[in-house]
Amino acid sequence: MAQRRIVPSIGRNAVHQAVTALRPPVEAFSDAPRADSSQGSKRPVGADPATTATAVRFLLQELGQRAPGRSVEVRVPPFGAVQCIAGTSHRRGTPPAVIETDAHTWIALGVGQLAWVDAVESGRVQASGERADLSRLLPLIVAD
Repeated sequence: MAQRRIVPSIGRNAVHQAVTALRPPVEAFSDAPRADSSQGSKRPVGADPATTATAVRFLLQELGQRAPGRSVEVRVPPFGAVQCIAGTSHRRGTPPAVIETDAHTWIALGVGQLAWVDAVESGRVQASGERADLSRLLPLIVAD
């Protein structure tokens, strides 16, 4: 068994911070401007890049541990990739099945805020190959 690279408590904390940062602020649902901000200011969307990177890599790590193998490659550029799911192994080039998505989608899938089928149907996930279905493995952790 491969040793964990991200300590679970640190990974879970990063995921929690990333999920919290992705939630729309309360003022987004109000027509009135916030008292402590100017009309023209914009809130940053999402967590800082280091937290996002840790959250993505931790969820990829969890997937690799939950479904060890080399038949599917899950890519979340530019943060990371993991090979997983038992089956036909490959050693060079593109694996027989590839899944690619962005960081926010991957985090939402990883914590169960987005269903696999919805992500694929909306085009937020590109999946090719016969084993390119993670629906039975998600969510990877439960968001607080």
